[in-house]
Amino acid sequence: MENQDRPAPRTIRIGAANIGLIGLDQALNTALAGQMEEEAAVDFLFAAIAGENYIPLPAEPLYREALRAEYRRRQGKQGAAPAILTIRVLGSGCVTCNKLSAMLFEALQKFGLAADMESVHDLDEIWRFGVTKTPALIINQMVKCAGRMPSSAEVEEWVREESEKL
Repeated sequence: MENQDRPAPRTIRIGAANIGLIGLDQALNTALAGQMEEEAAVDFLFAAIAGENYIPLPAEPLYREALRAEYRRRQGKQGAAPAILTIRVLGSGCVTCNKLSAMLFEALQKFGLAADMESVHDLDEIWRFGVTKTPALIINQMVKCAGRMPSSAEVEEWVREESEKL
């Protein structure tokens, strides 16, 4: 029964992987409400998530850096620009979402680009992006479209534009 009260995991980028962390949203809200200094906030966040999640000892610095970046992002401070395209396809995993993913793969191949690409199916995660209609496409944290299927030309243009910003 106690698992029903457990908060849903929040996905965060740690090193080269996307990791779901239980309790991250609550800890971030507490740190932000307390207007903690950055170092104190990182220590607080790390302690809070370490109590609910397994963190390998060698990965501690990566987790701390990811928590710092997320705290800064939630404060509205600009972080470093991503070194690689980050693409998220938001939707239920339907045929349309799969077709959008296929168009993205084709565009990446056409331009010879690599990308961190992920399909997000969980409604809570989708809503965290501020999107209410699917399918939706997010490239480098920018919502490119939501609630409609873009054309191949649009997808290629968005991929090209965002890759030039790197």
